Amino acid sequence: MKILVATEKPFAPVAVDGIRKVAVEAGADLVLLEKYTNRQQLLDAVADADALIVRSDIVDKAIFDAARNLKIVVRAGAGYDNIDLASATAAGVCVMNTPGQNANAVAELVAGLLLYAVRNRFNGTSGTELKGKTLGLLAFGNVGRNVARVAKGLGMDVYAYDAFCPKEAIEKDGVKAVDSPEELFRTCQVVSLHIPATDETRNSINHSLLDLMPKGAILVNTARKEVINEHDLVEWLEQRTDARYLADIQPACHEQLLEVCPERYFATPKKMGAQTAEANINAGIAAAKQIVDFIVNGNERFRLNK
Repeated sequence: MKILVATEKPFAPVAVDGIRKVAVEAGADLVLLEKYTNRQQLLDAVADADALIVRSDIVDKAIFDAARNLKIVVRAGAGYDNIDLASATAAGVCVMNTPGQNANAVAELVAGLLLYAVRNRFNGTSGTELKGKTLGLLAFGNVGRNVARVAKGLGMDVYAYDAFCPKEAIEKDGVKAVDSPEELFRTCQVVSLHIPATDETRNSINHSLLDLMPKGAILVNTARKEVINEHDLVEWLEQRTDARYLADIQPACHEQLLEVCPERYFATPKKMGAQTAEANINAGIAAAKQIVDFIVNGNERFRLNK
């Protein structure tokens, strides 16, 4: 069995050591393609691979066409919109992610962004505290649960809406469950987005939701930029001079927002949610273990495609 780790942005050395240990113990060959500079290098490397581990690298139809032996692709992380699921299914390849491995890292980033904003970017002026503020979580998966844990530690009053999570499960974690996104946005001073980018969610954060938010609103997006209707976002921030937007990746309207509301907008230059040593290690090793478990035992627990 050949496991290819193909990462334009490499794993930390300690993560690679952990991946290699899992591979060796399973009798597999581990091949690294790190910091590759052109597409052909990836196409050549994957040609005889049985399994592929990637981070944000694009895995499309061309990859599946080139990889005749490929049985499984694992995205080391939660998001998987960089992988063409339909082409994977057509090629008979299983696709997985590693949910939960970077959840705490993302949750801590949400807290960091909020603290940076409410303390006026640490510019020496008097800011506000998060204690007593209402926080709404749009989706209550692994990341949402961790954000709730951190937020409750800061003394925030936490609400959540998740169409696929029972109210009882939300409230078991000491979080107030609401009945709709509209209720969440209407109720909470801060809303943190944790929804994936799907046909149903793209552009779903629009005027109809944003306009419901109370005075002093803060919208935090550590999910995907595609879920935001950027036209509506710009208009909302122009009209609502009390509102702020914090993001874990620069939107297409980045330059426009810098002109419209430079003091009320901040975005990391690259997606930073999972960029901690711990998350890097956890996701990489989890990916390797899932590959071995799939090939040896047929375990498809984290399968994403049909």
